[in-house]
Amino acid sequence: MTARICVARIGAAHGLRGEVRLWTFTEDPMSVTRYGPLSTKDGARQLEVARARAAKDHLVAALTGVTTREEAERLNGVELYVARDRLPPPDEGEFYHADLIGLTAVDAAGTPLGTVAAIHNFGAGDIIEIAPPQGATLMLPFTDAVVPTVDIAGGRVVIEMPGEIEGDMPDQA
Repeated sequence: MTARICVARIGAAHGLRGEVRLWTFTEDPMSVTRYGPLSTKDGARQLEVARARAAKDHLVAALTGVTTREEAERLNGVELYVARDRLPPPDEGEFYHADLIGLTAVDAAGTPLGTVAAIHNFGAGDIIEIAPPQGATLMLPFTDAVVPTVDIAGGRVVIEMPGEIEGDMPDQA
């Protein structure tokens, strides 16, 4: 089966004619209108974005075959996927999260640290989450200094553990 990447999540119904709020996970939110049919996570259903318009922090979209508010409400929370080979190649130094998840994380000496479990962004930059063989996951800044090497073909990322991660420290009394 071809690898698939989640490109959007359907939100609440919008209006009475079957439109939905659509949160996209693409650099250009409107690009979801150009991918053709998108499939649900289980692949059981295909939906196509017939038209979309920008809203505050999402799109308002009409999906082919969804014509009533009730049909739209049933889709709330559904993630939409596209085949990886239908996406453009990422620019130099950019990566699809799906290509990173599952890579082996090693230190500069090649010692395994764990596996890339996720990439997060809570608003202050990307965070790489490394799941070690045992113990708590590591959450590190996904910067060139901390992750100097991403070798997708080789199946690994190199991690330079930071000496200190800046952040707010609780007041010491």
